[in-house]
Amino acid sequence: LSSNPIDLRMPCHNQQVNTVSSGQEHPMKQVRFATSSSSNVSVPAVLSNSEPSDDNIQPVSLEDVGPQLKLLPLNDQIRELQTIIRDKTTSRGDFVFCADRLIRLVVEEGLNQLPYSECTVTTPTGYKYEGVKFERGNCGVSIMRSGEAMEQGLRDCCRSIRIGKILIQSDEETQKAKVYYAKFPPDVYRRKVLLMYPILSTGNTVIEAVRVLIEHRVQPKHIILLSLFSTPHGAKSIIQEFPDITILTTEVHPVAPTHFGQRYFGTD
Repeated sequence: LSSNPIDLRMPCHNQQVNTVSSGQEHPMKQVRFATSSSSNVSVPAVLSNSEPSDDNIQPVSLEDVGPQLKLLPLNDQIRELQTIIRDKTTSRGDFVFCADRLIRLVVEEGLNQLPYSECTVTTPTGYKYEGVKFERGNCGVSIMRSGEAMEQGLRDCCRSIRIGKILIQSDEETQKAKVYYAKFPPDVYRRKVLLMYPILSTGNTVIEAVRVLIEHRVQPKHIILLSLFSTPHGAKSIIQEFPDITILTTEVHPVAPTHFGQRYFGTD
């Protein structure tokens, strides 16, 4: 037997996370289609059979969007959930069930973008395990009303997380987004913010919400926008206005399921 002492520490499986200490700025983890502006990458335009196709719809270039737009790794499970949500024949029960599943996947990946620090714990068998723990100072903000559909998914993952709310509606005459209500944790400017809004169509509502957060001293680089579906125009408009914000979604497509809020809350 070797005379060298045995190291009883159990390294965390994802070893690369150990390169960051709690005192460093947390690097944003990369997910699908997180490419530089010099890359010529396209997002496939995919429509379910229930939606009208348009011969003018072309694949979406991310050339002018940049790495701030991140998509969940695509798999058959996500494609099926997207299909059921887009299908006009889907019952409300199935719609809510599949929407909640997709929300949970987005929330989990959103949490994966938050800062962490290294830690060592002792297992029941006495071994030392080197792992990580999320740092304190995070909160959620939902854009009412459809954003509230994502609150439970966040609470299911973070039981004690604080959640603020913003109510923004379009003016009937000018069609511009107008803020009617905003309530945040008092120290929101010190926190990383998970901004929740399931459908990005024009991007105007989110842009106005981010402006309100900035008025409360939140830095755009500390905002992670969680959405389910986005149009190219919506994502591009938001990132052009706030280059430091991060957008996390499951799909970028010219046709967004704008019926989401009505179907989810049963007001269609």
